Amino acid sequence: MDVFARTRALIDIESITMNEEAVGNYLYDCLAEMASRFSGCVERMAVEPRRFNLLAQWGDRLAVTLSTHMDTVPPFVPSREDSDTIWGRGACDTKGTIAAMIAAAEGLLESGERDFGLLFVVGEERNSAGAFQAARQARGSRYLINGEPTENKLALGSKGALRYEVVASGKMAHSAYPELGDSAIHKLIDVLAEMRRIPLPVDGLLGASTLNIGTLTGGRAPNVIADEARAEIFVRLVQDSAETRHALERVVEGRAELREVLEIPPVRLGSLEGMETTVVAYTTDIPAFGGAWGTPFLIGPGSIHVAHTLEERVPKKELARAVQIYQQMVSELCRRESK
Repeated sequence: MDVFARTRALIDIESITMNEEAVGNYLYDCLAEMASRFSGCVERMAVEPRRFNLLAQWGDRLAVTLSTHMDTVPPFVPSREDSDTIWGRGACDTKGTIAAMIAAAEGLLESGERDFGLLFVVGEERNSAGAFQAARQARGSRYLINGEPTENKLALGSKGALRYEVVASGKMAHSAYPELGDSAIHKLIDVLAEMRRIPLPVDGLLGASTLNIGTLTGGRAPNVIADEARAEIFVRLVQDSAETRHALERVVEGRAELREVLEIPPVRLGSLEGMETTVVAYTTDIPAFGGAWGTPFLIGPGSIHVAHTLEERVPKKELARAVQIYQQMVSELCRRESK
């Protein structure tokens, strides 16, 4: 199956986070066939019930691992294509990448290359559960090539993430008599407005830290003073989180509760001579791997600007080029490791 057909086949298997089993089983069959054909091995690595990572390996040692995630954000969008582009959920984030990595592996194996593997994980879009589990099951890989949409440019760094739930409490009352109640929604709005005014750090490589208010919920009815309200906020980190944490804590003190959901630090990444580079603002599985699968690189086909949208797509020429890039990187890193 060529890289375009496999990309569409993967897109058409719904794999929204927590529902990766079907696409995992499909990929297991693909990798098992390759393992049989080229004297390799493949295994399911349990993460949670009905959720597993996949590792395929060829050779006696693991010098380089090509890795990306199997899950997608909602909603499911089936595949379609025209002469230049493949569309659908996961086209660039990251089912096209999976297809390119498999095609690259086949080409490498046909040319006699060994000592590399493919690692596909669950849960990147929510909490990196698969990558955290993989970090506990490391196999000695010296280099990790992680796939995310970078337009086939080698990312020199990526921002981290600091995610909180902000919870405000109040007292219900009839809205005609607001003095008898205490509005949790009003408290929360004031807190969030002040959070938006916090000066956030700027880094010379990664750029500016940003804060997004992602969700808002609360209240009972339009004519009831709200006794509860909550918001989810997401900070893109470019430096150590301590300064930002303290600023957020000062804002909520005495007015709301700040519940930490997730922290992933920003990372600086490896480069290779002669490759075009970029810097990305999003967060990846790389921090969750914690170096357990080797020195990390970040590169993949497609643009992050269309990922997570209803217009998600990947240019066919970038898919084809990604196959070549992954082959070149694996070969170069394997040679480096053998010296």
